[in-house]
Amino acid sequence: MIKGLYLITDHEDRLPERVEDALAGGVRCLQYRNKTKDFVGKLDEGRELRRLCSRHGIPFIVNDDLKLAAEIGADGVHLGQEDGSVAEARLVLGGDAIIGVSTHNVEEALRAEAEGADYIGFGAMFPTESKEVRYLPGPGALAEVRKKVRIPMVAIGGINRDNACQVIDAGADAIAVISAVLSDRAPGLAAAELALLFNRRLPFPRGSVLTVAGSDSGGGAGIQADIKTITLLGSYAASVVTALTAQNTRGVRAIHGAPAPFVAEQLDAVLSDLPVDVVKTGMLFSSPILEVLAEKLAFYDKRLLVLDPVMIAKGGSSLIDDSAVASLVEKLLPRAYLVTPNLPEAERLTGLTIRDRKTMEQACYGLHRLGARNVLLKGGHHHGPDATDLLFDGTIFRCFTSKRLDTVNTHGTGCTYASAIAAFLAMGEPLPVAVGKAKQFITEAITLAAPLGSGQGPVNHFQAARKMLETME
Repeated sequence: MIKGLYLITDHEDRLPERVEDALAGGVRCLQYRNKTKDFVGKLDEGRELRRLCSRHGIPFIVNDDLKLAAEIGADGVHLGQEDGSVAEARLVLGGDAIIGVSTHNVEEALRAEAEGADYIGFGAMFPTESKEVRYLPGPGALAEVRKKVRIPMVAIGGINRDNACQVIDAGADAIAVISAVLSDRAPGLAAAELALLFNRRLPFPRGSVLTVAGSDSGGGAGIQADIKTITLLGSYAASVVTALTAQNTRGVRAIHGAPAPFVAEQLDAVLSDLPVDVVKTGMLFSSPILEVLAEKLAFYDKRLLVLDPVMIAKGGSSLIDDSAVASLVEKLLPRAYLVTPNLPEAERLTGLTIRDRKTMEQACYGLHRLGARNVLLKGGHHHGPDATDLLFDGTIFRCFTSKRLDTVNTHGTGCTYASAIAAFLAMGEPLPVAVGKAKQFITEAITLAAPLGSGQGPVNHFQAARKMLETME
């Protein structure tokens, strides 16, 4: 069955190295296409890629060339409209070979199915800058063809993280990409975020999130807030406890850190068994715990890390020491898919003083240079009628703004916001959408918060989730 992320090769250097990283990130089928090498060169490169695919247990498809596919021992071949017949391909490669055919309309799709193709390529979905698109049926035409053919459909053409959901929702069983993965500085991470989008088709709970954080005995923040948020929004929550706190709405009375070896045992127990899609961190407490977490993320190859650099409790208590901050910058920031600091945390991490939009942008640049793939700098500590957060991917800034709310019931907002982003990612939303929905959720949770306790009360996870799910149905 052809499904999920379908990668087509490019002609750039270090292809096997980049492909191997992408395969580990979640590619489910590889198509080898090369228009520049001679036959011997393609044979050598194709055999190396074939070995990589065998190691990862995914199909290896050769584009157009039956002779090359047979020599390599490929799992199948992908044919264009003028590249021979399905019957001929089966004769050469055998009855178990996977045969795909490129199509551009319903007539070609039905003909390929009738001739015995195992799947069809369909496109292009969107215009691309890299080449002139001859056919552009788009997601609308794909949805119509989906109603009429029974075999898997692979959508191709201009697909990236931010438009792929249109194609998946239109009925594509797989999405074919080239530059969206192989031109990325981190092909495995690019593949992981695209592959995760298919979780949007799963029944609830969709996907899973592991929260690695401290416990809040008052229940408003920490691992309790994380589990509430992830579960209420529709994903599955697993947890690793880094510290116990004695706290309530008035502040933190005491902290008891977990021994790093026990944190390692918790991480091994969860990651060796459960299919964790996103790891979200909160209070990590100590440098040994940070180092253990970095080691386990690398060992289990967990690519999507939402790093909430929790440093100071709402009441002002420090939740992390200087050595742990140094470890966070060195060990975890370079692994972070997304880091979500508030302004004081960003100042501590970058050494900058953040006063306005310009210095917020400078802090985003600084955090990105420290290694984070994406930065969400939260503007809640600024003053003014609005609270604006900046999402930065190294090139583009996106703003997420809500009205500033005059309330003391904000305990757990940072934990809840980051957990909501992680949950939406695990459920198959691209990052900008996940952040937008999480911003809506946390704003509702603050708005609907009822006074509880005699200090800074918790936000209302339950009512906010009910309101969010009503809009999602």
